[in-house]
Amino acid sequence: MMKKRGQISTEYLIVVGFVGFLVLSVLGIAYYYTNSIRDQIRMNQLQSFGNKIITSAESVYYSGVPSRSTINAYLPDGVSSIIVADREIIFSISTSTGINTLSFRSNVKLRLIGQISTGEGSKRIQMDALEDEVTLTQENS
Repeated sequence: MMKKRGQISTEYLIVVGFVGFLVLSVLGIAYYYTNSIRDQIRMNQLQSFGNKIITSAESVYYSGVPSRSTINAYLPDGVSSIIVADREIIFSISTSTGINTLSFRSNVKLRLIGQISTGEGSKRIQMDALEDEVTLTQENS
């Protein structure tokens, strides 16, 4: 009789261990995909932010010298630097896989006056057309 109880206990421990392993595996996979999806959302938000700036800057430039436009765009969390260099805007963003760099090319020359804060949130950016470039200025909200 004692041998049967010992066998049931051993089988019970094996089943509980297997179920525990499955639960931990599912949680690990869910955590991995959650981070992946979160990174993809942030990259899409940054893509939208960069495209909105480039499109608006080109529109202002081609409209002529007195043109001015102000846009509101959302900058996601994790952006560590924003560089405006001649005809390009370069963003560095931290993701679960490391630092990624996104670059947006413009058909017009861009010049940043001041800086665009890298903190998460909505940014209000004013664009002014000059003779040979567009100036970008972040307005304080």
